[in-house]
Amino acid sequence: MQDRIFSISLLMFAVLGLTAWQTAYAKKMYRWVDENGKTFLSDQVPPEQVQHRREQLSDKGRVVQVTEKAKTPEQIALDRRLEALRKAQEEVIAKQKVNDKVLLSAFRNLNDMQEALKKKMLAMDAQTMILRGNKNRAETELENQLKHAASHERSGEKIPAALTRNIDKAKAQIKTVEAEIEKQEAKKRQVKSAFDADIERYKFLTHSDTEAPQELSDKSAEMKAAVELGLYLCGSPVQCENAWASAHQFVRTFSTTPPDIDNDKLLMTAEPQADSDLSLSVSKIDMGNQQQQLFLDIRCRQSSLGTELCASDKVRDIRSSFRAFIENGVAGAGAKQLTAQQ
Repeated sequence: MQDRIFSISLLMFAVLGLTAWQTAYAKKMYRWVDENGKTFLSDQVPPEQVQHRREQLSDKGRVVQVTEKAKTPEQIALDRRLEALRKAQEEVIAKQKVNDKVLLSAFRNLNDMQEALKKKMLAMDAQTMILRGNKNRAETELENQLKHAASHERSGEKIPAALTRNIDKAKAQIKTVEAEIEKQEAKKRQVKSAFDADIERYKFLTHSDTEAPQELSDKSAEMKAAVELGLYLCGSPVQCENAWASAHQFVRTFSTTPPDIDNDKLLMTAEPQADSDLSLSVSKIDMGNQQQQLFLDIRCRQSSLGTELCASDKVRDIRSSFRAFIENGVAGAGAKQLTAQQ
C-alpha cells in the first residue's frame, strides 16, 4: 500500500515537473506590422521594431496581450494639449454654471435686475460728480495762481519759486483727477456691459416654455466653452467628414506657417519661427458613443512677444470664430449634397 502511494506521488511530481519545465521554456510569440505594412512573427522583438503596435500570441495563436504603438513626441505633446483643453473646458462650464446659479438666486425678475443696474449707475455717477468737483476746485486754484504769476510778470518781478511750485502742483493734480474720472467712466461702462449681459442671460434662462433654467444653463455652458476654446461636436459621421474638410480651409486661412502633418486625426502646421507667426492644428477626438469632436489649437513662438500674441484679442477672435466657420462649411456642404441628390 505504501509502495502504491509512493508511486502515485512520484508520478504526480513528474507530471508537475514536466508542466513547470514546459511553462518555463515555452517561448513567447509576437506579431506586428511595420511602417511598410509588412507583418512579422517572432519570439523576439528587435530594438528597431519596438515602436510598433504588437500582439503577444498564445501557443494556439490567440492574442493574449497587446502593446500599443509608441507615441511620437508630437503625439505626446498633443495629448498634453488635449488634457489641458479638457481641464479648461471643465473650468469654463463650471464657472458659467456658478454664475447662472448666482444670477437666478439673486434676482426675482427682470425688474429687480433693472432697478439694481439703475442704483449702481446712480452711485457711480455720484462718485464721478465728486471727482469733477475736485477738478473744478483744482482748476480754480490754478487760475488764481496763474493770475498772481501774471501780476508779477507785469510788474517786472520774478515769479516766486513757491508760486511756481504751486502752479505745477495744481496742474499735476488736475491731470490726476482727469485720469481718475476717465477710470471711473471706464468702470461704469464695464459694469453696465456686465449688467446688460446678465440681463440677456437671465432672459435666456427664464423665458423658455419647454426647458427649465438649470437645463438651459447646463446646455449653454457647454456651448460657451465650445466657442471660447474652439470646439466643434460632430452630429454624424457625414457631418464630421464635411467638418474635417472645412477645418483644412480654416487652418489654411489663419495659419502663417506651412503644413506639417495631415492625416485622418490631425491637421498641423509647422512650428512658429517668428514672433508674429501663428501655427494652427485641428485634432479629431473620439468622444465615445460614435461621437467625434474637432479641437482647434493655436501655438505661438516661445518668446515674450509670442506669448503676448497668443494672449491677444486677435487669437481669441480666431479661436471663437472656429465653431461658426465649421458650421457654415458643414451647412454649405450639406446644401450642395442635397442639390446633387435632387
